[in-house]
Amino acid sequence: MTQTQWILACNTTDIPENGGACVKINDEQIAVFNFTRRGEWYATQNLCPHKQQMALSRGMIGSAGDACEPKVACPFHKKTFSLLTGECLSGDECAIKTYPVKVLDGEVWLGV
Repeated sequence: MTQTQWILACNTTDIPENGGACVKINDEQIAVFNFTRRGEWYATQNLCPHKQQMALSRGMIGSAGDACEPKVACPFHKKTFSLLTGECLSGDECAIKTYPVKVLDGEVWLGV
C-alpha cells in the first residue's frame, strides 16, 4: 500500500468558481476544480484520454443522473467523466485518474 503525499498545488483564489485550472505537479498536469455550487473540490488528470489532449481543466462541470454525480465534460469531445471515480460516463471504456483534495487556510493540497 502506498502512502499519500500531500503537495501544495495553489491558492483557492487561483481556481475560478464553478470552474477549473491546470497545475503542474512534478511532470504531470492536474486539473483542479472548484465546484462552488456543491461546496466541493476535485482533481483529475488534465489529459483527456479520447484524443490525448490536455483539456479537462477547461471543461464544463456539472452533475449527472439521479444520483447527481459530479462530472466534467471535455471541452473538445464532450466526453464526460466522474469527478469522484474517473469513470467515463459517456459509455466509453476509457477512464481518468482522480486525486484527493484538501483545502486548508486558503490553500489547495493534492494527494499524490
